[in-house]
Amino acid sequence: MDSSTNSLDDVSADGSADYPERASMMEVRLQAQEDEITLLKSSLADALRRIRIHDQLLPLLKQQLIAVNPSAARVLDQVCCSDGCTSSGKLSANSAIDGNRHPATATRVRRNSEKLGNPERQRKRLDKKAASSANLLTRSPSLENRAKELIASAGSPGSRRGTYSQGQSIKMFIRGRPITMYIPSNIHNYEDLKMEPPAERLELDWVYGYRGRDCRANLYFLPTGEAVYFIACVIVLYHINNRTQRHYRKHTDCVRCLTLHPDKVRVASGQTAGVDKDGKPLQPCVHIWDSSTLVTLQQIGLGTFQRGVGSVAFSFADSGLFLCVIDDSNEHMLSVWDCTKEIKHAEVKSTNEAVLAVEFNPNDSTNIITCGKSHVYFWTLSAGQFTKKQGIFGKYKKPKFIQCFVFSLTGDVLTGDSEGNILTWGKSAADVKTLGKGAKETFQIMQLTKAHEGSVFTLCTLQGGALLSGGGKDRKIIRWSADLAPERECEIPEKFGAVRTIANVDEEELLVGTTRNAILRGTFSDGFVAIVQGHVDEMWGLATHPAQNIFLSCGHDRQVCLWNTEEHKLDWCIILEEYGLCADFCPNGSVVSVGLSTGRWVVLDLLTSEVISESTDGNEQLSVMRYSPDGSFLAVGSHDNFIYIYNVTENGRRYTRFGRCNGHSSFITHLDWSKDGKYIMSNSGDYEILYWDIAAGCKLLRNRFESKDREWASYTCVLGFHVMGVWLEGSDGTDINALCRSHSERVVAVADDFCKVHLFQYPCPKPKAPSHKYEGHGSHVTNVCFTHSDSHLLSMGGKDTCILQWRVIGSGMGDSGERLASSTSTSSPEPVSS
Repeated sequence: MDSSTNSLDDVSADGSADYPERASMMEVRLQAQEDEITLLKSSLADALRRIRIHDQLLPLLKQQLIAVNPSAARVLDQVCCSDGCTSSGKLSANSAIDGNRHPATATRVRRNSEKLGNPERQRKRLDKKAASSANLLTRSPSLENRAKELIASAGSPGSRRGTYSQGQSIKMFIRGRPITMYIPSNIHNYEDLKMEPPAERLELDWVYGYRGRDCRANLYFLPTGEAVYFIACVIVLYHINNRTQRHYRKHTDCVRCLTLHPDKVRVASGQTAGVDKDGKPLQPCVHIWDSSTLVTLQQIGLGTFQRGVGSVAFSFADSGLFLCVIDDSNEHMLSVWDCTKEIKHAEVKSTNEAVLAVEFNPNDSTNIITCGKSHVYFWTLSAGQFTKKQGIFGKYKKPKFIQCFVFSLTGDVLTGDSEGNILTWGKSAADVKTLGKGAKETFQIMQLTKAHEGSVFTLCTLQGGALLSGGGKDRKIIRWSADLAPERECEIPEKFGAVRTIANVDEEELLVGTTRNAILRGTFSDGFVAIVQGHVDEMWGLATHPAQNIFLSCGHDRQVCLWNTEEHKLDWCIILEEYGLCADFCPNGSVVSVGLSTGRWVVLDLLTSEVISESTDGNEQLSVMRYSPDGSFLAVGSHDNFIYIYNVTENGRRYTRFGRCNGHSSFITHLDWSKDGKYIMSNSGDYEILYWDIAAGCKLLRNRFESKDREWASYTCVLGFHVMGVWLEGSDGTDINALCRSHSERVVAVADDFCKVHLFQYPCPKPKAPSHKYEGHGSHVTNVCFTHSDSHLLSMGGKDTCILQWRVIGSGMGDSGERLASSTSTSSPEPVSS
């Protein structure tokens, strides 16, 4: 227990240090390498599978051709030889190129493929021979279908479009791999299709979650009755009595710090630098804004801070004239700014260690305190220059982290540290006897008070000089008198984690932010209840109820949460043994299935949250769960390349294996059922689109052309003719994580890897289709889902642990009686880009 708590303290305190950043970069590189290996394996398997199918078809083609026209056998041999020598070689080369992300390696493979000869010349020769063969095969319908598939599969990577004897197809390319999309019969002229942004738009309605896991001093209470805090790129102003939200949304990346002006109206907030979609770093800054109007008043330090803004503080002695900022550079630059003129007054390198807090002396704006890893510094600003004095620990043990500090009414500095102590600091006269005439006054520890077991994460002063402290390991909140005598204490429930920060509503009522991303409200007498809750790790699973205003989320924190979109609250939350990655509600609405990271999946009763059924398919993670429209089947997509089909009986409470779809050469990413519940369309990690006849025994449909007019009950597959336009030119295959078509089949929402949510018209079959783009997430958006009435859209961030609820406005969507109550949220003015 001790070691785990110390680890928590160290990690949370070291959040802005360089080590976590380097570790994060290494994790990203490792994941990229694992993705490359997976794609290489899948490309090789795909190439071998195609060659095997090709070899199996050749004897059959030859036999049927001889039966129809014996003299044509020699022509077919020539075509087969040409196809086998050129197309197979080209396939192998293209697969290798597609499976390797490293530019130098890809170049070498391309050069090797060019040694096979001029691709364009071979293409023309192959087209000519294939056309001759096709003319000979037209007398046999079955032979003609096979020939058409062979001709289509031999399409040139340079051609954007192919026209065949029956229907048309479009080719799109992802990382050099051609993907053929067949045009439905009801589209007579593809070129005349016009892509326009949809009439519908999104408006941020509610934000679920709070960032307490790795941030501090980020919860304040305003005179308006609102709690102000942040998560992802959004700063939330939540009225604790009216239960409404307003949102400040001018930040372009994750918000890291927050402070309140002495006038209790203005707010300063800083963000991380982040990167754009091309990997170029964005410029961090500090926004000073009006909490009553949500209007930005000043933008401080754009282009000055490196990596991000770690801490901010207003001066008090001069009514907030100055702002102190510490950035996330290696030297943790300390700078002081004139707020009204937006100019830098002074700057100095503070330390190479992590800096966790900064504040002005409330009685003297020339004195600034900073604290962090193994240090507390006392700064004096004079004539634009800083002088620094380090706090002397003397006979006391130096703690690993000074987590927080406040000023007492007498002017002393009180610090909370990782040893669980509250240290009282004061000035000591110069020790002339020991240090000589040049000795200067020092800051030393005057008193040590043992406060908590584990870290002291936060200190909060009250009127009259009383003090509140929040503990890590013991999860206690203690009220101290002005002379640091304990008066009252309480302990928050274990499920909410440790105390991260405290804000006093009045002399009795408190708001408490916790390390498990919850905000609690309560008193010492009555205890505390959660008013804000959220996930604490990366999220992927999202599903909406087929008839009610509720949705389910799951993620790497092993939590499965059921949320109410109308009341904006958590209905229930359970913790599983493994983490959940996908989910889907049974169409009857009484149960929900959750796919886990180990190949196991569970079925939960919606009312009791109890597990009523469980099964295991393979030993790899599950990526998609999807019920058929009538609820008689459940499809389970796995990373072992299979789709498992189950019969569903007893209102979703009994499951028996029906079959298994075997044919993908990479892991399953998305799947959808047809409206009649007989067929499945699926995508895989190597950008493959396959179709399955479930009623016929999970049979793979070899001729994808025959599925072009099939209607789908849902559309979540990211690859398909109807959603081809959502992909940007030159996209990596992982740029789009999820999409969801509305139930009205008017729009499609897209979750991308660049923290954006897009809204396209549906269908969207042409490249470079326009869309409405929405910001708010601070990490890759992992999932999107419309509510049952299309009145709202839910989007889920990955690492930002944030769920955003968007109201769909325009064109009458969601205007029926089922539309959720509006006017509960206001956001800062923000134009929507198209």
